[in-house]
Amino acid sequence: MMPTEPLGAGPADSLDDLLQAEAKKLSKEFIITDGHIDLPYRLKVQNFKLTKEFIGIPIETEKGDFDHKRAKEGGLDAPFMSIYIPADTQEKGTSKILADSLIDMVTGIIDAHPNHFGYGRSVQEVKENFKKGIVSLPMGMENGAPMMEDLDNVNYFHDRGIRYITLTHSKVNQICDSSYDTIRTWNGLSPFGEQVVERMNQVGIMVDISHVSDSTFYQVMELSKVPCIASHSSVRKYVPGFERNMSDDMLRLLGEKDGVIQINFGSTFLDGNLQKEREAYHVEIRDWLKENYNLSPFDEGAREHIDAYQKEHPRQFYSDVEKVVDHIDHVVAIAGVDHVGFGSDYDGVGDTLPTGLKDVASYPNLIYVLLRRGYSKEDIEKMCYKNVFRVWQAAEDYANNYQK
Repeated sequence: MMPTEPLGAGPADSLDDLLQAEAKKLSKEFIITDGHIDLPYRLKVQNFKLTKEFIGIPIETEKGDFDHKRAKEGGLDAPFMSIYIPADTQEKGTSKILADSLIDMVTGIIDAHPNHFGYGRSVQEVKENFKKGIVSLPMGMENGAPMMEDLDNVNYFHDRGIRYITLTHSKVNQICDSSYDTIRTWNGLSPFGEQVVERMNQVGIMVDISHVSDSTFYQVMELSKVPCIASHSSVRKYVPGFERNMSDDMLRLLGEKDGVIQINFGSTFLDGNLQKEREAYHVEIRDWLKENYNLSPFDEGAREHIDAYQKEHPRQFYSDVEKVVDHIDHVVAIAGVDHVGFGSDYDGVGDTLPTGLKDVASYPNLIYVLLRRGYSKEDIEKMCYKNVFRVWQAAEDYANNYQK
């Protein structure tokens, strides 16, 4: 279903004001869930400790893209906290240790701020927290490496609160191949990966196909007994050749399997031309650095010259909120309005966030554009939470029936 006639009547500026007000109203009326926010790893890098002097960081801060104050301002009620596991931990054997430490951080924040944050271990728990005005912090694991080679770790991390697992990240792991990796060890899922998907179904963890190779995606669609999500991906139409995004055929199949793609806000996920311009700018800086200082960008002392060059020759490579809705429009045209949501990747895409969506206070801007393009209140409610909740509830229901 595509947008129909616009709301209201009267002069354009009056209609615009009405739509802005309606967007703000709907952002508070609906639960808004976001499939992927990298707060835990950002805090980890900052050596976050849940002590008296640090206890306010998740509540209000000028750092990063997420805090409680801005979440409430934007109407964000259920941001999935990414338990991000870098690929190098696979070789080091530290992935499970890191996963536990990040989960401890999230649970520590919840326990320290019970009037602000709550656990998000089920659809029902999120709904109850919403009624209380509390922001739920459900957790999704980005990279299944912490499963090690032990299926019981799937159960273990479910017990710890993980409600989706992105099967891999930037490199092939023991589960499957990655869209970012040229090495295709398994040509999709490994034998162990097939068992992991089955066990995830059995315990009620959603299967996330963001980051995986195309062959992995198709094998997961064939194997999983439960609809799947792409927690933070966009569409390949606007970034041709970018395997990290989803093709039309993949979108169509995801819809047929009743899954959901949650659109990534990173500018390089949204616009292939911006990616090319950014790469050309990096080459320009590299060549200038070599010619003037005989340095590469990675040499000691290069950083100060790079900063000076960027200050004197500033470039902006930002997409905008309209482009995010272009991606949503495309999913609706291919798969239907029941199969799209929001997966910003806040705190995970650095300085590439689009104009109008710079942090978690910005969801009303997205809703405003959706309204302006003619989407109904019911359509927007589906995008905000109902579509994802449908998949999440299906995962819970399958697991409950399996265990009986």
